[in-house]
Amino acid sequence: MMGPVQESQAAFFYEFSLEDHVPDDHLLRTIDRFVDLTGLRQHLAPFYSPTGRPSIDPELLIRMLLVGYVMGIRSERRLCDEVHLNLAYRWFCRLDLADPVPDHSTFSKNRHGRFRDSNLLRHVFETVVARCIAEGLVSGQRLAVDASLIEADTNRQNSTAKDEWEPDKIDPDDAPRAVREYLETLDDAAFGAATPVQPKFMSHCDPASQWTAARKGPAYFAYSANYMIDTDHAVILDVEATRSVRQAELGAMQTMIDRTSNVFGIQPQRMIADTAYGTGPLLEWLVEKRNIAPHIPVVDKSSRTDGTFERADFTYDAEGDVYICPGGKELKQSRRAFKTSRQTKPDKDGILRYRARKDDCDSCPFKAGCCPKAPQRKVTRSIHEPSRDIARNIAKTIDYAISCKLRKKVEMLFAHLKRILKLDRLRLRGPCGARDEFHLAATAQNLRKLAKLVAAPKPISKMA
Repeated sequence: MMGPVQESQAAFFYEFSLEDHVPDDHLLRTIDRFVDLTGLRQHLAPFYSPTGRPSIDPELLIRMLLVGYVMGIRSERRLCDEVHLNLAYRWFCRLDLADPVPDHSTFSKNRHGRFRDSNLLRHVFETVVARCIAEGLVSGQRLAVDASLIEADTNRQNSTAKDEWEPDKIDPDDAPRAVREYLETLDDAAFGAATPVQPKFMSHCDPASQWTAARKGPAYFAYSANYMIDTDHAVILDVEATRSVRQAELGAMQTMIDRTSNVFGIQPQRMIADTAYGTGPLLEWLVEKRNIAPHIPVVDKSSRTDGTFERADFTYDAEGDVYICPGGKELKQSRRAFKTSRQTKPDKDGILRYRARKDDCDSCPFKAGCCPKAPQRKVTRSIHEPSRDIARNIAKTIDYAISCKLRKKVEMLFAHLKRILKLDRLRLRGPCGARDEFHLAATAQNLRKLAKLVAAPKPISKMA
């Protein structure tokens, strides 16, 4: 028999609990036990006025932002709608059924004001990292670093060629916020001062972003998200936003190592990275100044393709500071005889040059395979060569082969960042906007990691 039409009738009273309607295995319930915002109000207290209308609870705003980045909701307008409709989102944000949801404009006002002034998102990120350390997910022995391109919120049509770009004529009072941030970071090693080379195009709405291309693909404006992780469980220990140039990414690695040491007291035994980080100055900084073993491929451009002897075929004698060629002859920096010893200085690139005697090369049977088109053979040596040699020797060990496999964990985090959290294109502009988004995304990834690896405590059964 066909049933009657169901007509909803409003009741006078309801017995409803959000706690009963959120499943135990829901993602937000599993990460809620790791979200500790107890020190949030104390951290923000100096940035609120003692008078005036009461503000929206900052903990509510942070919880809503975490919902957005954990669940891959990129739009703050849509986030407010989802929190309004979704019971699990309301439960995580500590909102009852009758509690209103803040307007999306509230996030912008707080983000550009007290959140950035107090470095709040950095504080929340470090709180979650400290929890990861407390749960035993971080040993701090092996760290890995890498960077990934994240497309900026701009396009090629709204840009100017580098020859026509004149930052001196920009009026800061009349410029958008992202342009003002660009002017403020011109002396920052992570942005304007990273390299004197100007990109081919400069964006009008976000000039701090870099016109770049990855893997010979189409070029676009982007920022670099720099991650430093502990390879035990791929916990993100630090994150930094920079321009997408190698010099800025190398500087970000040094910044993250020192900052992690100062904040968490972590002194790694080895640092794992790809070839982009294998420059002489950075390897020497790791070996000599930080006593960290570089599990990094060395950038070496001494190889030859014409079949002649390479620099690796020459043996360096550290005691005599000479190179020995395959024919047994010495290559020296200088052959002049001085009454007092003089130390040869390297050039501006830190390169020393060793030369063989012309007479030795003329009579050498290996000349055709050594320097067939030159009167004598020359060999260059970097002032950072001892540290480079240490990295080369490490590359021959079994531990280095293991490190090459562990390095992929950083790339997996970037894949998760772009495919699961949907952060393949930034929504905020300027250096501060990129920094905010990267910190929130890294916080979300660490929270998901905690929820996956740390088992929830079993409920205590009630006695009959």
